Amino acid sequence: MAMTIHDARIAIGMLARGDNQHDVAAWFGENQARIVEASQGKFGTTEAAPAAELPPKGPPGIKGRRLHAFVEKAIKALEAGDSTSALQSLKDGMDRYNRSE
Repeated sequence: MAMTIHDARIAIGMLARGDNQHDVAAWFGENQARIVEASQGKFGTTEAAPAAELPPKGPPGIKGRRLHAFVEKAIKALEAGDSTSALQSLKDGMDRYNRSE
């Protein structure tokens, strides 16, 4: 998969923020060589995306597993007819996912 200019800007921004190179690569489903290439401008830019456009800091695998647990809880609540608890579980999951850890 070739990275787009938009992807490259996000990757460069994540690196500038201090994210681990392997976490950036995992976010895009790429290997670390693509991230190095992005930082070198090989995808058409060396400009970093603004902080407001960056995904949360931290390894996406751990974050994904945590979010999965919140989604499972929401599904159980929906199956029980409790949409209020389901919505709260999803909101809590997104809050936790968006923390910079």
